[in-house]
Amino acid sequence: MKRLDAVLLVLLMALWGFNFSIIKLGVNSVNPLVLTALRFSFAVFPVIFFIPRPAVQWRYLVMYGLSFGVGVWGLTTLAVHAGNSLGMTSLLLDMSVVSALLLGWLVLKETITAAKLIGSATALLGLAVIIYFDDGMVTPLGLVLVLAASTFWTVNNLIVKLSGTRSVFAFNVWSMLFAPVPLLVLAVVIYGPEVVLHLPQQMTAGAWFSALFQAYPTTLLGYWFWNKMIVRYSISLLAPINLLVVVFGILGGVLFWGEVIEWPHVVATVLILGGILISQMNIRWAMLRAKPVA
Repeated sequence: MKRLDAVLLVLLMALWGFNFSIIKLGVNSVNPLVLTALRFSFAVFPVIFFIPRPAVQWRYLVMYGLSFGVGVWGLTTLAVHAGNSLGMTSLLLDMSVVSALLLGWLVLKETITAAKLIGSATALLGLAVIIYFDDGMVTPLGLVLVLAASTFWTVNNLIVKLSGTRSVFAFNVWSMLFAPVPLLVLAVVIYGPEVVLHLPQQMTAGAWFSALFQAYPTTLLGYWFWNKMIVRYSISLLAPINLLVVVFGILGGVLFWGEVIEWPHVVATVLILGGILISQMNIRWAMLRAKPVA
């Protein structure tokens, strides 16, 4: 990998990791679902008028928009609002390693390799550590929400595969068109119409910064550059770098919000990230069998 690309990738991971702190800044004054709707509204308009629609069926754009906008980031923002620490939220999103194993096997008929099974088991052990050492860094509702969001992350990848698109960035932009309205409807149904009616009064400088930061640097710039790197380098090379998002997510919580990292958090982080790394390895079942003694 070129040195400049490596540096820019680390900066991108920092951007995505610190974005969790920016989300919290926004939900302090704006309803989390409304904030997410604003994020995708700004990300779509006016950019969509300058990007041709990708050559895929509309249903894939709609499904991805709902899964990515409502499923991943709507639920993740709700999890932060529900009291999850930023570090643990960014970490638990990576539990998609488990849902990827199950959905890959059930839908795509993928083989369950030893690496994926061991990696998923290791990540689940990390999740068990978080649940057992209940220290207030993860709330029960927040845990359910972020684990659901991690499952939708796997659904996103599945939709992209089924769509067969080659224009991933255009696919992302056009699919985000279908996120804001469902998010607003869901917000009104759950919290009442006042979350929209009182929005002008709730849009503080911090809320504006949060929505715009999530829309432009995090979503548009971030995914544009990430997609370029996917084309240039192999997924196996990029996957370990992506784990830095969790590191910067935890660091952001400590630096900007005074979150405290205890030893159970360190153990859980090592187990979950280690499980993801293991799942990327080429471990064959035969390698796990004991060799006969000569």
